[in-house]
Amino acid sequence: MSLAFDDYGRPYIILRDQGQKKRMKGLEAYKSNILAAKAVANTLSSSLGPKGMDKMLVSPDGDVSVTNDGATIVEKMEIQHPTAKLLVELSQSQDAEIGDGTTGVVVLAGKLLEQALTLLDKGIHPLKISDGFDRACDVAIKHLETISEEIDIQANEHEALIQAACTALGSKVVSKRKRELGKIAVTAVLDVADLARRDVNLDLIKIQTKTGGSVEDTRLISGILIDKDMSHPQMPKEVNDARICLLTCPFEPPKPKTKHNINISSAEDYKKLYQQEQQYFVDMVKLVKASGANIALCQWGFDDEANHLLLQNELPAVRWVSGTDVELIAMATGARIIPRFQEITPEKLGKAGCVKEVQFGTSNERMLVIENCQCTKAVTILIRGGSQMIVDEAKRSIHDAICVIRNLIKDNRIVYGGGSAELACAIQVLQYADEVSSVEQYAIRSFADALEGIPCCLADNCGLNPITSVAQAKSRQLKENNPRIGIDCMELGTTDMKEQRIYETLSSKKQQIQLATQVVKMILKIDDVIAPDDY
Repeated sequence: MSLAFDDYGRPYIILRDQGQKKRMKGLEAYKSNILAAKAVANTLSSSLGPKGMDKMLVSPDGDVSVTNDGATIVEKMEIQHPTAKLLVELSQSQDAEIGDGTTGVVVLAGKLLEQALTLLDKGIHPLKISDGFDRACDVAIKHLETISEEIDIQANEHEALIQAACTALGSKVVSKRKRELGKIAVTAVLDVADLARRDVNLDLIKIQTKTGGSVEDTRLISGILIDKDMSHPQMPKEVNDARICLLTCPFEPPKPKTKHNINISSAEDYKKLYQQEQQYFVDMVKLVKASGANIALCQWGFDDEANHLLLQNELPAVRWVSGTDVELIAMATGARIIPRFQEITPEKLGKAGCVKEVQFGTSNERMLVIENCQCTKAVTILIRGGSQMIVDEAKRSIHDAICVIRNLIKDNRIVYGGGSAELACAIQVLQYADEVSSVEQYAIRSFADALEGIPCCLADNCGLNPITSVAQAKSRQLKENNPRIGIDCMELGTTDMKEQRIYETLSSKKQQIQLATQVVKMILKIDDVIAPDDY
């Protein structure tokens, strides 16, 4: 693209491949961008809430995923429109910062864009709409902090954390077992949490999946589970009081770094070479044994000869341990990762109470468990399920629950779910709109309408009448001055979310509203689009 001037000094743009490009300006550009982003949000809206539907996504390779996790759906959708891709980034930033609420944030952005489209048709300038949304967002965030409650996460055996995990798991495929899985997630987080600093290192929670069995067989292991077994079937299946040597160098003779050839001209030369190789293996095993190690974990492989020598020297070993597992084992056991055999010393060994091989099902699949680690209480959640799709979705669900618990430990303030927080904010924003005398008043009112769209969507997905349900909840909130009244999605007979014990973290709800507003403001600032003709 280049800028040129005509005889009168008026600028005009020359586009490369002019014939294959089309240009949209002004209202047409706004509408094109908004409709593209809205299409993505509408796809996700049916996945919101405890009775939200799942989506089946088939990749170009034919891999099938079934999920209702917002971040996963938009990530795997093949989206071409650049503005719609902003919503993909929106859900991913919510996932990165909070870990939960990825569907809600995209749906809210879609509702805001819907309102923005109506305002543009009325002739209101996009920047006025942006400013109005910004002001309304500030009011909503302040009101969220006013209606939030602090909860005691220690009380009643961490019941508050379990309930928060159940709320996160309630909309997932594993919702039938949400209580049991919630308890597993809470125990896992508390095992690795530093409550004094209010910090949780999620790297110490490993989530391992294994098909076979049912979701009920999911369990928490106090230690690290790795999908490996002993390198030789005759090695002992259990090592107590383990002193672990963690190697990132292979059990094999050194290879020449440059392109040299070795010419063997006689049988004696061959025997010498053979003995030399044998000596390398012997020396390597001696160095490991001399350090006092009674088990070796190696990131690389070793051949049958080394394997046999390790068995002869009664040194159990595991090969092809992945890099992430090596780092996790080093953190948990206090082991130093050793890059060369010459550097092995007793101080670099890790310590664990027990390393044992466990067996699954009839297919004789084996895994290794490292328990009672010396340094930190690393834990593993072993997820079971009837198929790979169920196992993958359960993994995503438990990840969301763990993130919610982590957020509650960092900031123990909550707001109630079921659309009650959005309704309370909508009421507050509408009251604020009455005080604004400029054109932005229309945008502020529209923001309140967009917030009401979330409980509407929840009611719709649960088979209730959205207009009636939201109107009744709004009326009761105003009458009783009770911000906890929401949508009775599970039809338990009460719309008070405190009684239903449905709540979310304040940080998640604030982030959702702020991120959605920021993305909508960005989309509203695009007024000129030059794109290929098939765009």
